Amino acid sequence: MQIVLPGALPDPAEARELTSYLQTTAPTLLRWLELGRARASAADPAQTGCTPYEQWQLAQRGFKPRAGQNLSAGLAPLLTTAPITDNTPIWLAELVHVSPSRDGAALLPACELAITPEQSVALFESAQSLFEGTDFTLHTCGTEHWRLGLPAEFTPICASPTVVSLSSVNDWWPQDIAARPWRRLVNELQMSWFEHPVNQARYQQGQVPINSLWLFGGASADQLTAPPQAGASQRYDSLLGFHTSRDWGGWLAALAQLEEQVFRPLAGGKPPDLVLTGRNRIIEIQPSAWGALTQWLPGSRQAWRKWWSPQD
Repeated sequence: MQIVLPGALPDPAEARELTSYLQTTAPTLLRWLELGRARASAADPAQTGCTPYEQWQLAQRGFKPRAGQNLSAGLAPLLTTAPITDNTPIWLAELVHVSPSRDGAALLPACELAITPEQSVALFESAQSLFEGTDFTLHTCGTEHWRLGLPAEFTPICASPTVVSLSSVNDWWPQDIAARPWRRLVNELQMSWFEHPVNQARYQQGQVPINSLWLFGGASADQLTAPPQAGASQRYDSLLGFHTSRDWGGWLAALAQLEEQVFRPLAGGKPPDLVLTGRNRIIEIQPSAWGALTQWLPGSRQAWRKWWSPQD
């Protein structure tokens, strides 16, 4: 069994402060950390264009970026649910909300918008008329994403919508000459959707509008060299929001709930493989065959602290 915990790794200084709480909050998890063998990987979203969890997902599928691509290019073939019959570049547009912020513009990804299939279809039909006569093509590809065809000369280096939501639209919005047609098209779409019936209804329901698209991807399906493994891991996201907002009281409360509902019921069996992600790193932990013996060696049960809160 493999358990994936996005947001389980605080930054080193915060991790040191939280260490003393682990014994009372999540003793089962703490024991797994003490007895396991850890492997650390760097995961800098500014370089990869994706979150550490997205980076781990792509590594599981054997993705390798080509020249001119960052790691997030692989997210488009990874997330595409429709059958792929060729190996042309796959670009996705995610339905998002964009609003002004102190840093220029902030983005809310589709997963935070509660988009219904009916809303997605209505917005798609209105967007199609704007795409007619341009060098871009638009295809349905699910409720939250649409597949796009791009002009051959436009191959932007993008970031995942989740990464953009954690930083700023301005950090990733393409500004080169080749991107002008796409910027113009997005601006027209934003104006068109401002008073769209879907968004008028969302206003009345107290929801923010779906007012833009975020483009990402660019890789082809053959760059995912490893097949998906159904049921290979169980992901629990309850720590992630508190980790992002640096709400460590909420983080500890969510960890205690995971201990009660997930970790403790597994305490009597073989420890699971663990994947923990933080802001810019990934820790993968496997049960050690010698864990039960080496735990009695001096300092062995404290070895996990070296990667939990490393000293620079």
